[in-house]
Amino acid sequence: MLNSYDCDSFIKGLEEFHIEISEKQIDQFILYYELLVEWNSFMNLTAITEFDDVIKKHFVDSVSLVKAIPDLNVKEYTLIDIGTGAGFPGIPLKIIFPGLKVVLLDSLNKRISFLDEVINRLELSDIEAFHGRAEEYAKMKGYREAFDLCVSRAVANLSTLSEYCIPFVKKNGYFISYKSEKIKEEYEDAEKAINILGGKYENQIDFYLPNSDIYRNLFVIKKIKDTPSKYPRKAGLPSKEPIK
Repeated sequence: MLNSYDCDSFIKGLEEFHIEISEKQIDQFILYYELLVEWNSFMNLTAITEFDDVIKKHFVDSVSLVKAIPDLNVKEYTLIDIGTGAGFPGIPLKIIFPGLKVVLLDSLNKRISFLDEVINRLELSDIEAFHGRAEEYAKMKGYREAFDLCVSRAVANLSTLSEYCIPFVKKNGYFISYKSEKIKEEYEDAEKAINILGGKYENQIDFYLPNSDIYRNLFVIKKIKDTPSKYPRKAGLPSKEPIK
């Protein structure tokens, strides 16, 4: 399988994050890519389908979390990926950092069928995919304030994302939002919501994806106190009426 694809740029891209990848992991990523393209032919998973583009814009981008959490490879974090879609960033992170315990959450059930297939075919353990809304799962025992890390590449304003994500994070854990632009104004609009939800702005790590001019921003929020029980509000409200 390795001979079917040129993975040099992938290997070099990961090296910029000080990550060495094994042949087994490369095989897992290639199989993931092939499943993504196969399933994308009959359901909408991604508009990005060329191998090199998927490697750069999905796989390497997902793994860039290590720039914010450098000890991912040595500490067994619990991580939940909200609005995971086709499994980004959760599945690439699990492949590279097998010690992670990962939950994938998405509101579209047919995506869960795809994710279950990927998890099964890649023989991944300590990773589960669930169909549901963040507003509902964040109220459930075993999920609320249960994770070291909550991540999301979902497209939403920071105030809305914070209400979806911060309730999942345990005290001293982190919510990290993947962004593709500078978000100074967006943060100013979300600052009140972040504080109300128990978070505190810690860092903003901006960079370009390896060997590209593609800008990325990891927005890091630390959980410093419990989230009030009224949050998140009922389904739909965080997006329709963000906390101001």
